[in-house]
Amino acid sequence: MEKTTYDMHELAKESRMGARGVEAARDVRIIDLSDFDQRKAEIADQLWQAATEIGFFQVSGHGIPLDDINAAFANAERFFALPQSDKGRHPLSRNAGWEYRAQIRPSTGKPDQKESYQVTRPRMEGLWPDDATLPGFQHDVLKFERQCWEVGMRLLSCFALKLGFPDDFFAKAHEPSRETYQSTLRMLHYFAISGEPDGPWRAGAHTDFDCLTLLFQRDGQGGLQVCPGKEMEEQIWTPIAPLEGLINCNIGDMLMRWSDDKLPSNFHRVSNPLPGESVPARYSLAFFCQANEDVIIEGPEKKYPPISAKDYLAQRISANFSGKY
Repeated sequence: MEKTTYDMHELAKESRMGARGVEAARDVRIIDLSDFDQRKAEIADQLWQAATEIGFFQVSGHGIPLDDINAAFANAERFFALPQSDKGRHPLSRNAGWEYRAQIRPSTGKPDQKESYQVTRPRMEGLWPDDATLPGFQHDVLKFERQCWEVGMRLLSCFALKLGFPDDFFAKAHEPSRETYQSTLRMLHYFAISGEPDGPWRAGAHTDFDCLTLLFQRDGQGGLQVCPGKEMEEQIWTPIAPLEGLINCNIGDMLMRWSDDKLPSNFHRVSNPLPGESVPARYSLAFFCQANEDVIIEGPEKKYPPISAKDYLAQRISANFSGKY
């Protein structure tokens, strides 16, 4: 497999040796997206600066009502509260469906202590709970997925502007009406856990495979930490506290490649409690902007050979799941 981003396997040994690392404050920018059409050039400059310096930022004024975000969290809790026998009827396949402790990070060599339910629109046949089990679940989840897509495309249009691509370049590359669509909404449930030396991680250090990730956190359910790739060897991590209504965003490997490495993919993890401490369950929602399968990824300067988004994503997922793609 060609090397096109940070090599997690090369970093795995040193990550395990200094798994907790140290914490340090960083300037995590909050970028206001309100009046987007009138302020697009200004917003694009702010996003580019934040993304190139740390690969991570937060956005306000994004247009998703807080009630809809809370409803999405409520739907996640409803799904994960189902008996395992019910959830097991919708098993993960090609990045859609339910998985339980199936994701193994190269940085830890252990399964993340979580379960997730993943929604990839064209791949959901047989993977939805029926209305008798979870009334309104499919309708409401698809509505929220669309809202996330719209925010993601606004943000990506700013990066298209800065990279010299047409304004709608990434929207066309992530077209939801096509069978090749593979952007994914992921509902996550991290288990209540007690800290222990060299214990399993809730989510080990990793970069995302996609172009752009939108992450929603819940008040009182922190744990997210970020570390720019250039500082990964030093293991310097910054906690990102949940703030109501904000969306946490990070650049993924796919956009790093598409930008000829101008936009760095960002390392992040969900931390463990210290030995002897206990933390309750944590829920989060992530939307991964992943180009349609047949889209060819090639940067403006053609630094890397062209590759289809299908092949690129399959490479990345196969390294992190137990044969589930």
